[in-house]
Amino acid sequence: MADYDQRPRGGRGGGYNNRKRRYRDEEDYDRRPQRRRYEEPLPVKVRKQLLAIAESPLKPVEEEVGVIAKTVCDNYEDAELRNSFCELVVQLVVEQPFKTPFVAAVVLVVNTLKSEIAADVLARAAQKANEGIKRGEWREVKLLMKFLGGLQGLLEGDGIFSVLQDLLTKAVDLQTENNEETIGPELVKIILFTIPYIMASSATDVQEKANSLLENTDIIASEPHVLQSLVDPYPGNGTDEATAPNGVLSLLQKQLQNEATSGWELVCLPRPWKVLLESDQVDPLALAPKHTLPAIIIPEVVNTGPRALFPELYFSVYANQDIETVPSMANIASCLLRDALVDTINILDYNRNATSRFLIDIDCYFSPGTFVKRATPFDRLRDLAEGKSTWKPEDVAVDAVFSQLFQLPIPEHKLVYYHSLLTESCKLAPAAIAPSLGRAIRFLYRNVDSMDLELSYRLMDWFSHHLSNFGFTWKWTEWIDDVELPAVNPKKAFIEGALDKEIRLSFAQRIKNTLPEPYQQLIAKEKEKDTPDFKYDNDDTPFAQEGKEIWGLLRKKSPEDQIQPIIDRIHAQAIEMNLPDPLVASTDAYMTSICYVGSKSLSHVLSSIERCKERLLAVGAQSSEARKQIIDSVMGYWKDQPGVGVNIVDKLLNYTILSPNSVIEWALAKEGTRLSLPYVYEMVSATIGKVTGRVRQVVRAKNVPGQLPEVSLGMEQTVERERKSMKDLFQLMEEALVGWATGSKDQAMQSGDGSTSDEAMIRQWGERWLRVFRRKFAVEEAWFLETERVGVEESVAGVEVIDGVGVGNGNGNGAVDGNGSAEVEMVE
Repeated sequence: MADYDQRPRGGRGGGYNNRKRRYRDEEDYDRRPQRRRYEEPLPVKVRKQLLAIAESPLKPVEEEVGVIAKTVCDNYEDAELRNSFCELVVQLVVEQPFKTPFVAAVVLVVNTLKSEIAADVLARAAQKANEGIKRGEWREVKLLMKFLGGLQGLLEGDGIFSVLQDLLTKAVDLQTENNEETIGPELVKIILFTIPYIMASSATDVQEKANSLLENTDIIASEPHVLQSLVDPYPGNGTDEATAPNGVLSLLQKQLQNEATSGWELVCLPRPWKVLLESDQVDPLALAPKHTLPAIIIPEVVNTGPRALFPELYFSVYANQDIETVPSMANIASCLLRDALVDTINILDYNRNATSRFLIDIDCYFSPGTFVKRATPFDRLRDLAEGKSTWKPEDVAVDAVFSQLFQLPIPEHKLVYYHSLLTESCKLAPAAIAPSLGRAIRFLYRNVDSMDLELSYRLMDWFSHHLSNFGFTWKWTEWIDDVELPAVNPKKAFIEGALDKEIRLSFAQRIKNTLPEPYQQLIAKEKEKDTPDFKYDNDDTPFAQEGKEIWGLLRKKSPEDQIQPIIDRIHAQAIEMNLPDPLVASTDAYMTSICYVGSKSLSHVLSSIERCKERLLAVGAQSSEARKQIIDSVMGYWKDQPGVGVNIVDKLLNYTILSPNSVIEWALAKEGTRLSLPYVYEMVSATIGKVTGRVRQVVRAKNVPGQLPEVSLGMEQTVERERKSMKDLFQLMEEALVGWATGSKDQAMQSGDGSTSDEAMIRQWGERWLRVFRRKFAVEEAWFLETERVGVEESVAGVEVIDGVGVGNGNGNGAVDGNGSAEVEMVE
């Protein structure tokens, strides 16, 4: 034992190195190299704190407000911190509207400690408001007004009320000049949304001023705008369940009047500034210095801004539920919550993940008790104590996204952005969002026949896109009874259209496997084929031999002079058969062969069209019937995959092989049942989008300043020519659709006496189409008139024309389309 005790331990010497014992002896000593500790600079730390204010439900927001304010004031000499704070405050309220009350509270607390910082914030906010007014950025102006309204307690005199009165005076002047003016109601909306934030501020002597202002806004806010019917999502041509939405302006006016009579409770708005009143000391807000609000000037000529201003209607997918999961339209919370949500959604379009997180966390930004706990099941709401709120935060958020997805005449951003918001939200909080989406889908489907036609197709696009992100799973059994409805029934058309869109996003067999048995019949076996059958392979088809010969020559890329003899044979046989137009028969064989040769992919068919372009152009120039036959042949070959056919027709328009008029004539002139086919609407809408996009392009080019006189004259003539073509196209649609809507179309009169249910539905489809394309034409005319007016005013003032004035960039490209197409391609 003694020898063992004397053996050397540890180290490299000796043969008895007990590594296990060595590490145990040294376990209190960390041999790893220590990283140099890095402490964030104070401006960065404060910036992060302010950016994250109110985001965590685990942190009392009142403490966050106090800590940020004290840190800024204690380090007042730090110029970088001071400037960074003041700049971020103004930036935050126009980028993250949820945080406006909390940021205002920080400034109020700062004012009690260092009033110079509050004065700097006011100056920056007023400057930014003036810049926004000049540019016509009315949403930014509204957000700054709400922020300044929250600071009314530190303003002396009338404060923000003087600016609101100037806005009202200008609005009244504009409405007096022209009651169709949309900028006047927009100014009144800014006033009405600012008043609640003033009343929830620390100001104590504002009730009389608010009531007086509210009386004066009533003359504009309570009168429905003349354009309101143009953007009604439920025009009333179907079931009675969908209630007609109210205008946001008139709704907000009534809600504020109710709040005025009940003492301006405004329960949903947080009041974090009250943290200063909890101590036993004298109210520090009352002792804090007051500031004069820097001048905010409303110019004589008001800029309408880069976006269209149309009457805004309150749209909800959770109306008429047994339990109120969103605020009712009688409650002012409905407008206040929706306004903050919509602004957040449309401002943060560059980051859908951050926006989705804000939507999920909506309950953090309003008063405690405003919502029930997240993901509370709908049925559990019945068990809540009486007087407790039943508003589900996820329902309120989803409702706001749908209100933008279904915004008429056009949404502010591409439709796919709103799709992605719902998808990301569902991924972030599936237990909360998925049931809410399910109830929304059921409501929308129930009312799909009374919905505006353009919105029903937006719903179809979103529904199929959303299912594609979640394994194409849906409770189709709920709609089994509708499978047996006639093809022209709006619900049956929706189901078939949604399945077709799903197949485009996947393949037929996979979609078929997700459907119950009664739906299987809706997906024919032909849809499962990668390459459709070539009809001329059947010898019983007229001109079968000639069709196969043309296909063989096209596949070998033979010159046209070898194909011409076969075309001549078809013409000779067609004359013998007494066909009305031999060119139609040869065109059918030729175009169908092109489709068969190019059936492998879009690039194959484009290559074939490119090679045969000269003959197709010559055929189209000879006869309007031949042009329509080209479309007939394409859609006939791709009848089981109509999306491919629509894409090919779109390319033929680009090559000018087809004219927009020929597409409209093919779609609307022959069969009324085509009005119920989703791909026909898609084709017509894309065609109209090309034409209107071309008009906007040449109008913008004409308004570019500094052009030579001869160039300017040439552009004027081009604009006139393109606008005439556009008007002629809309007139062609008007005449065709009026015939179907009134039942006076020759084909409609020949098919029956108009008393059958199918004929009544076709008339309804005609009315719905007519409404959509009348609106599109009205939008284009309004855009042109506004662009010309602004162009004249700014050229007189020597100011460069702002691109995109008027209707703006709802789809990112100036087109007014109903199918979310990514870009408008100019017709060559």
